[in-house]
Amino acid sequence: MENSKQEQTLVRKFEKVNRILEKHSYNQSDLIGILQEIQEEYRYLPEEILTYVATALGVSPAYVYGVATFYAQFSLKPKGKRIIRVCDGTACHVRGSQTVLKAVREYLGLKPDEDTTPDLLFTVETVACIGACALAPAMMIDDQVFGQMDQEKVEQTLESIIQEEKGEEANVFSQ
Repeated sequence: MENSKQEQTLVRKFEKVNRILEKHSYNQSDLIGILQEIQEEYRYLPEEILTYVATALGVSPAYVYGVATFYAQFSLKPKGKRIIRVCDGTACHVRGSQTVLKAVREYLGLKPDEDTTPDLLFTVETVACIGACALAPAMMIDDQVFGQMDQEKVEQTLESIIQEEKGEEANVFSQ
C-alpha cells in the first residue's frame, strides 16, 4: 500500500515530464529535444528531473547530465521569466556596456554572485554580440532590442516591464 502511494506521488510529480517523454516515444536519440521542452516548462533543468529522464530512457544519469552541460542553451540553475542579455561586443563595450550591466544589476538588486532575481522574474546574462552594433550600447529583453542604453533608460525600461508584469498578474487574479 505504502509503495503504491509513493509511486502515485512520483507519477504526479513528473506528470509534465512524462508527457514530454511520451511525445518523444521515450526515444534516446530525442534527448536534446526532450531537454529543450523540459527547460521550456521549468525554465531550467532540475537535477532530479535529469535523473528521472535518464532512468526513463534507459541511459546513465552521467550521459544526460553530460548533454545538459555540453550545450550552452541548457541551464542547471533556475532562470527568470524574462531574460535580459547585455551585449558586451566590441562596439557595445567601447560605448559603455559595463555601465549598462551595472545599472541593470543594481536596479534589480542582484548581488555579485547572482544572475536571477529571487522572484524568478529576471535573469541577467552578458553576451558577446546581439547584432545591434549601431545601437550600442544595447541589450535585449527576451526578443526585443533596446539601444543606446544608459542608466536612466535601463531604469525606465525595467520599470515598464515590471509594471507590465504586475498588470498581467492582476489580470490573472481578476478572471
